Amino acid sequence: MSDALADIHMQVMWNRLISVVEEQAQTLIRTAFSTSVREAGDLSAGAFDLEGRMLVQAVTGTPGHVNAMAESVGHFITDIGRENIREGDVYITNDPWKGTGHLHDITIVTPSFHGGRLVGYFASTAHVVDVGGRGFGPDANEVYEEGLFIPIMKLFDAGRVNDTLVLMIRNNVREADKVVGDIFALTACNAAGHQRLVDMMREFALDDLERLGGFILSHSERATRESLVSLPHGTWTNSLLLDGYDEPVALHAALTIGPEGVHVDFAGTSGPSRFGINVPLVYAKAYACYGIKCIVAPEIPNNSASLAPFSVSAPDHCILNAQRPAPVSVRHVLGHFVPDLVLGALHKALPDRVPAEGAGSLWNLHMSLRPLPGMEGTGRGAEILMFNSGGTGARPTLDGLSATAFPSGVHTMPVEATESVGPVIVWRKELREGSGGAGEFRGGLGQSMEIEAAEGYSLRFSAMFDRISHPARGLAGGQDGAPGAVTLDDGTVMRGKGQQQVPPGRRLRLDLPGGGGYGDPANRAPVAVERDRHNGYLGATPSGNV
Repeated sequence: MSDALADIHMQVMWNRLISVVEEQAQTLIRTAFSTSVREAGDLSAGAFDLEGRMLVQAVTGTPGHVNAMAESVGHFITDIGRENIREGDVYITNDPWKGTGHLHDITIVTPSFHGGRLVGYFASTAHVVDVGGRGFGPDANEVYEEGLFIPIMKLFDAGRVNDTLVLMIRNNVREADKVVGDIFALTACNAAGHQRLVDMMREFALDDLERLGGFILSHSERATRESLVSLPHGTWTNSLLLDGYDEPVALHAALTIGPEGVHVDFAGTSGPSRFGINVPLVYAKAYACYGIKCIVAPEIPNNSASLAPFSVSAPDHCILNAQRPAPVSVRHVLGHFVPDLVLGALHKALPDRVPAEGAGSLWNLHMSLRPLPGMEGTGRGAEILMFNSGGTGARPTLDGLSATAFPSGVHTMPVEATESVGPVIVWRKELREGSGGAGEFRGGLGQSMEIEAAEGYSLRFSAMFDRISHPARGLAGGQDGAPGAVTLDDGTVMRGKGQQQVPPGRRLRLDLPGGGGYGDPANRAPVAVERDRHNGYLGATPSGNV
């Protein structure tokens, strides 16, 4: 076979392997119990070689899960020990520093055997609705308060389930059926990936993945490094000021482009918080690499080799490099701002390629609903997690996207799905007029929502919101997006972070932040202004685009 035909043959198998992990992810979505997985796609799935290097990832999933998982499989191999890996094994952890950043993410790794020989690994991650402790929120002061910590260990040993571990999990979480169901859904999705891989290897007469893996990794790294050749060399800096929990948090980044790749240093970033907004470095790195790759190498498949030219460092104990036992439950709040942080520095090196700042982190709402006193016999309570998104920043040639999750990429949960899993009513969920920053290109709009407990139930919620005091900044003359707000329907102002109670008969109102505008608002095309006016996007005070 000629070299050209051999390369084509390898490319066909590469594409087939991508389809294998996509089916792996879709199996998880079809079998998951939690709405955050089956409705929002808060998950990741991928295939790994014998060294624990990620060869391919499913398109479905979040960058934080995927890129953190790319490092986690190596920890599994080390902690289990190569000599202890057997056919039929399944491994589990939610270790924030060896997994994907907090206890609510369960990572499952399954060794894949073909013909009695270990050929690789499948891994998957999903956010579960509860892990015990204080629940999903930022109020804890140590990781020990945040829930059940599962070290890397065997969930299945040569095909036999670890009943003791399952029993411990069931008795330490509030939604045992959902959590255990999701764990077995993760196990099932890895099994589906393994079966499809075996089918593929038989079809292509492969005894192992060594040659195919080498092709994938070598071509990916070479293509990524080629995309960096034309970049200017130097160091550029950027900073963000965010709400934090009890005081503002400053994030700093120095981005250096050189002959070896791109490096980001978080020196100067605020120290750790005593609340659960701290970020393990593995998660901060995942989103830093994602942000850079979106601009400089967006078309190159994501795997361990295409991530290799990007590196990250941070001082020990800064808020983006939290050390155990720091509380990290809502590490996504600050972690989701890391792309805006590094892209702001990259903008100075590559003008006209980077979008304005957006809403950043998801406005996740964790609700605990319980029967009111005297109503205990009418039904059971529920733990409900609802994902909501503000607006993205405007781009150099396009408006920002409204109510869209960037950088996480998760889907908005349908109201019907949320109301079906517990006694809650979503009275209003609509685009927030006037929330997108004005500019030649307008920032994306946030949302306005009103939520209430069903009759006979109380509503306690955990807020994990940002950009209330520090809105998304416009770029290149664009104006800032609207800040967010958390209130009751009577105007009572609620906190942006922490557990709070909604009085009976009152509704919780969320006004999600908008994205920043790009370019001088005076240069906006008249047809675009008229379209915004017609669609009701401008609001009563359009903030410049008139």
